[in-house]
Amino acid sequence: MFFLKYYPVRIKNVREQQKADRQTVWNFKDGKEFEQVARMTAGYMSVRFGKRTNEIVFSCVPASSADKNELRYKNFSEKVCELTGAINGYNHVKVSGKRDSIHKRYVRDNVNNVQTIDFDEHFFKGKRIVIFDDVITRGVSYGNYANRLEQFGADVLGGIFLAKTAYKV
Repeated sequence: MFFLKYYPVRIKNVREQQKADRQTVWNFKDGKEFEQVARMTAGYMSVRFGKRTNEIVFSCVPASSADKNELRYKNFSEKVCELTGAINGYNHVKVSGKRDSIHKRYVRDNVNNVQTIDFDEHFFKGKRIVIFDDVITRGVSYGNYANRLEQFGADVLGGIFLAKTAYKV
């Protein structure tokens, strides 16, 4: 489930609304507009899961560094969980090091940055999880994250995405 279409800058023939949606994604990534996105996310979760929302762990696919992860997801996760009653998984996933952003990885031939994600495996065992990621393009980051959680015995119910990358207007 995604809320917006995200057109990369190289797609030139986009309308004003599509430019505004792109800016919303950028603002969210910069730690701004998290309340607006939290309200959209909480609204969807409440409709989709109803009273069961308070039994669900809300967990975000980590950003490319610890600093970016905190900027992007700490307050956002708290707000989503405040609005829905979901269990906040933010403090149970720690990011160290950094990796290149997905869109920058394909520009270079080699990657020198290494990111480590440490999970509180015991916390996730047996929990029902909803995963959030800001932008889904091919689903690789989401899929890898979901697989890791399932290795710990979690039940991943699905993903919510602020935007999905689109190339055709």
